[in-house]
Amino acid sequence: MEAVGVVVEYNPFHNGHAYHLRAAKQTSGANIVIAVMSGSFLQRGEPAFASKWTRAEMALRAGADIVFELPYQFAVQQADTFAAGAVSILEAARCKSLCFGSESGDISKFHHAAVFFSQHEEEYQASIRQFLEKGNSYPKAASLAAQKLQKNEDTLDLSQPNNILGYQYVNSIIKQNASIKPLTIKRKNADYHDQSFTSDDIASATSIRKALFADEGTIEDISPFVPQSTYKLMLFYQKTYGIFHHWELYWPLLQYRLLHLKAHELSTIYEMEEGLENRFLAAALKADSFHHFMTLIKTKRYTWTRLQRACVHILTNSSKEDMKGHEKADYLRLLGMTENGRSYLNKYKNDLGLPLVSRISANQSAGLALDIKASRVYALATGLMNKKAFISQDFTQSPIIL
Repeated sequence: MEAVGVVVEYNPFHNGHAYHLRAAKQTSGANIVIAVMSGSFLQRGEPAFASKWTRAEMALRAGADIVFELPYQFAVQQADTFAAGAVSILEAARCKSLCFGSESGDISKFHHAAVFFSQHEEEYQASIRQFLEKGNSYPKAASLAAQKLQKNEDTLDLSQPNNILGYQYVNSIIKQNASIKPLTIKRKNADYHDQSFTSDDIASATSIRKALFADEGTIEDISPFVPQSTYKLMLFYQKTYGIFHHWELYWPLLQYRLLHLKAHELSTIYEMEEGLENRFLAAALKADSFHHFMTLIKTKRYTWTRLQRACVHILTNSSKEDMKGHEKADYLRLLGMTENGRSYLNKYKNDLGLPLVSRISANQSAGLALDIKASRVYALATGLMNKKAFISQDFTQSPIIL
């Protein structure tokens, strides 16, 4: 049995994701797909629209064979750390390849970029610092530095979000000396940041969420863009919990935290740098919604995503000490599997590169403790009737088996 890995968030799982899973198998020749999926909070600093268990089941019903959770300490991070954690999990799970979607679709450009920047690391970092000093955000500074160093060449466009992640996957594979072969497929129809539907059956997760959270939006509005299995699970989730998760539901909790913290206390939270704590505290007194709060703290230097991640860390009380020094994952947290996935794990269970965690005990690692804390905070948006069961779900939920 041979496995191809994918790194995902499925927020929600849609037809473009189903295409990716099919293409990953076809391109790699693998017969098993292993998905590494973010848990309760996501890389862009947002709560996942539905629980990790529901999203894992969406994946399993639409083509994935095994779903592992990407630990919080990697999931709510900038692209290089996010990629490093995901690659370490796929390597430990004995994946032969990693297939990612990109705006480029040309894997040779990713290899070239990874080699080029490793050979010009000092010059590249110095150029990034120069662009940062001019007030650019880090992603913008990195893109400008890349253009400056590789001018007059047909190179990888590192201003595109999926190209950035793909570059970091390839870079992590090289740095970790992993045996994984990177593969890429060109994104189909919808762009990552598309706000509206531009196709009859393929839409970005961003546009799907926008339609879902619109004033009169319904699940029926997005049904053409998701598999039937996803549609049914969304209906069930809404009926069970009465919500889909979004930042405004967590705003009272975030505002409470900010109104009760002093500046020196807030400065210990991960991603609170360069006096941001003072800006956050002042804005918390004025804002009447999360969106209003974000407009008050937004600056040219810091991206919306970067600031949202800081908000997640405040919400979960994740300190710089909690988050520092993690270069690789140290466990495989199993969320679910198909029968084929179970056969794969049974075959390789003694040869996995990390401990396989299928049930949580009272004595967990520091990384798992962060995951559990994040899940409990995430549960606070649910109604009182569901909150108790939701908060303890990490301890009571067995891996999903289809």
